[in-house]
Amino acid sequence: MPARDPFRFRPRSASGWTMAVFGLLATSLGVVGLLSPDALLASMGFAPVPEGQRADGDHTLVFLTASSMAAVNMGVYYLLAALADWRAFYRWTVPFRLLTCAVFTAAVLAGRAPAGFLGVGAWEGLGALATWAALRYDDRRRTPAP
Repeated sequence: MPARDPFRFRPRSASGWTMAVFGLLATSLGVVGLLSPDALLASMGFAPVPEGQRADGDHTLVFLTASSMAAVNMGVYYLLAALADWRAFYRWTVPFRLLTCAVFTAAVLAGRAPAGFLGVGAWEGLGALATWAALRYDDRRRTPAP
């Protein structure tokens, strides 16, 4: 029986590592949002409202629960793609993460979101650029020189 590779459950490329890191961060932040919504709100620049003081019709916690669960799901998708070395998925994420960066940045500039959302935009934008650069690096490494 052949020995099992103890590192078989890890990304196999630089671009895979960018996906894994993003996936782990997204999953972790989603879990924080599910377990401690006020901590996540504070990290984004929102002042948490003490329990029992929310106005009728305030759906902040409902929205936070939904977006946190979406972050967990998305993070797991990224982790699974990294483990499968699904390079097509990596490529698809770059333009959409840049779009997300633009939307969050525009929301702050338009006064629709607190400055803390610039961190979300930067995370998405820098992550997209890191994945793009890693994809180029991986392509160059796999292509033999003439």
